[in-house]
This record gives sequence, structure tokens and C-alpha cells, in this order.
Amino acid sequence: MFHADTIAAISTGMTSSGIGIVRISGPDAVEIADKIYDSRNGKKLADMPTHTIHYGYIRDGEEFLDEVLVMLMRGPRSFTSEDTVEINCHGGVYAMNRILELVTRKGARLAEPGEFTKRAFLNGRIDLSQAEAVIDVINAKNEYALKSSVSQLKGSVLKAVREIREKIIYHIAYIESALDDPEHISLDGYPEQLEEQTEQWIEKITSLIASAENGKRMKEGIRTVIVGKPNAGKSSLLNVLLGEERAIVTDIAGTTRDVLEEQMSLSGISLNIIDTAGIRETEDVVEKIGVKKAKTYAKDADLVIYVADSSTQLDENDEEIMELIRDRKAIVLLNKMDLDLVTTEEMIRERLDKPVIPISAKEEQGIDRLEQTIKDMFYDGNLSFNDQIYITNMRQKAALSEALESLKQVMTSIQNQMPEDFFSIDLMNAYEELGSITGESVGEDLVNEIFSKFCMGK
Repeated sequence: MFHADTIAAISTGMTSSGIGIVRISGPDAVEIADKIYDSRNGKKLADMPTHTIHYGYIRDGEEFLDEVLVMLMRGPRSFTSEDTVEINCHGGVYAMNRILELVTRKGARLAEPGEFTKRAFLNGRIDLSQAEAVIDVINAKNEYALKSSVSQLKGSVLKAVREIREKIIYHIAYIESALDDPEHISLDGYPEQLEEQTEQWIEKITSLIASAENGKRMKEGIRTVIVGKPNAGKSSLLNVLLGEERAIVTDIAGTTRDVLEEQMSLSGISLNIIDTAGIRETEDVVEKIGVKKAKTYAKDADLVIYVADSSTQLDENDEEIMELIRDRKAIVLLNKMDLDLVTTEEMIRERLDKPVIPISAKEEQGIDRLEQTIKDMFYDGNLSFNDQIYITNMRQKAALSEALESLKQVMTSIQNQMPEDFFSIDLMNAYEELGSITGESVGEDLVNEIFSKFCMGK
């Protein structure tokens, strides 16, 4: 158990709201709360059972500050595994600050960012992957990111990593024991057994690393660039997707001169959308810069949405755009289907092997097909959170990659018939790298760095 002083912080947002929470955690949490809390029944929190809620008032000397509900949670049955008191007061910023200032005067100190979660980790309440999932839950911007973070918070990554580590340490111990006592423990035929086991570990870790691509998109969103020739309806599409008039729309070609960036959630999928200038040959200096930017953004995008105008013929500008996106993940939206048809789906498909969806941005028709097409393209049509683990943390991905390289080196040593102590060295490296994910083998500096990114009061 990690023992320290008593800390306090406001755990709700610093804005006017219905409820505000001042959290106190540490060995003196209950004693400090009793100094400022007046129960309606006159009883002290120190005499109350754990996991109970009490009604009363917070007072500073003779002055009553607020009417509150106080939640009492004694360690180790609390988030930090320490005695914890949460004061639920009215959510005025001034009221919360007055109570926090009073708590610190009575013996607590202000918590550092993420210190409550850090104590939960140091006290063994959660592992490091679960601690990182806490901040991911807070920052989740869509349904999939939230589900993935909650899955990790429940220990999905911990379980997968610990399962591999336990098997690796068994083999390390076996090798070391055999080398120390060759008369009683034989290594005859052992390399073949280890090779088979290492192949299984490599397969599992490779699968986890592969999930990081989906995990990154869940967490950060899909970088999506809208391209098309001038007046094809790119800005109208952006406005429809956002549900508001965010981009200027006119009948004048070339209205959009610069990029416009917005973030949106499309039925659980986060899109970081960039609307660009229409791509065409132009002598306008400013428009030229916009066209150049559009091409650059398209090359760096996760997804390109090409808006083609069905009411006009395909021209050299369309041909240039199709060549630009030929080797990229792209969807073609054949816009203005409410007008007379000049360019058809077949004409696009003859030139470009990409999904083509007929739409009318003006009439807001056909947009619903875009969602499923994106799911099919990036998530194979569906995301399962029952058995599948998605790595969303790049630190964890890096550690998995290092562990994978060490295990591959074990395979190389086996195939080259190297001495068994070579196996042990690389197995230990893999064991340590996996341990850095859960926090079982990690330095103090890294722990401090991770928790410094948390918000205050968490």
C-alpha cells in the first residue's frame, strides 16, 4: 500500500453547474471532513459506516457555506484504496473554491493533475493500462472510442498482456533452472517446444499491434478530406454533414479559397473533415495556393471524399482528381442527383475503382449510405467489443512492437541453434516490455509523465 499525505481537488468541471464535487483522499480525509461538516443528525463521519451518504452543511467557523451531501468511502474499498470523502455541493465555481480552500486549510493539500488515479495505480487498485483508459474515457469523442476505453478500464489489455507474461516468465525460469541444474532438468527437445510457444505469442502480439490502426482512428478520428472541382457541392456537403451552415455556399465557382477544418461524429465514427478549394487550373494567385493545399491534404488523408458533379460532364479537372486519389482510400459522392443527369455512376466506375454513392447535398439525400461505406472501408463493416481488444495508446503499441522484436529474436536464436541462455535474454526483454504496459516494470519518471497529462481532480 502506498501511503502519503491527504490530497483534495475539485473533480467536476470548473463552470457553473447543478452539482460540484470536492474530493478528499488520504489517511486524514475523514478527520478533515469532520472539521467542516455539520450533519443534520449531529453524528460524525468518523462514526459512520463506509459507503454511505450523509446530508448536512459545510461551515467555516460560524459561517455556513453550503448545503451538501457527503459520500464516505473507507479504504481499501475506494478508487484510490485510501479513505475518501466526496462533498457534493452546489456547482457554483465560487462555492466549490470556497469549500476546497477550507479543506486545504484544515490539513489537505491540493492534488496534482491525475494524482487520484496515480494513487489508485500505486496502491494496486488498477494497472497502468487501466489508468490510461481513465483519461481516454474522459476524452472519448464518439461511441466507439468510449466502448474501447471502457473495455480497457475493465482490464481487457491487462488480461491479454498478463496471460502472455505469465507464460514467458515460466519459460525463463525453466531455462535458468536447467542451466543451474543440468543433472536434474533436461533441455533435450526444449527448443522445439519453445519455438511452438513463441509462435503463438508472436501471433497474439501481432494481432494486438494490428488493432492499433483501428484504435487510433477510434480515438483520434478519421482524417477526411473533401475534394472536387469548383462548384461541385463540397461546401454544401460539409454543411449537411455538420448540420449547420458552416461553409459559405454560392453559385460562384471558386468560393472556397482556403481549407476549412471541422470535427463531427457520424453515428459513432469521428471524422476530422477538411473542406478544400476546388481543384482546377487557374491564374488566380490566391486560388492557386488553395488548390495546392487541397492536393497536399488529399495525399496525407486517411480518407478522401471526392464530390463529382452529376449535372456536368467530366473534364480534365475531374481526371486530375481521379488520378490523385487512385491509390488512396476514397469514396466518390456523385452530387446534384436532383438535377438532369449528365455524368452517371457507370462513367465514374469506368475510370476509377472506388465506391460511388449518388447523393443530393441540396436535398440531403443519399448521405446515410456514406456511414456504412466508411465502416466497411475502415472497420470491415462492424466493430465488436466482446472479444476484440483495440490498442488506442501509442505508448502501449510501441512496447508491444519492442516485445515482438525480442520474440522474433528468440525464434532466430532457436533456428540458428544458439545456446539456451540466448533465449532467456530475449525472453526477459519481451517480458519487461510487456510489463511496461501494465506498469509492472516501469520507471518513476514515466509514471509521473503519464499522470501529468490527466486533468485536475481525476
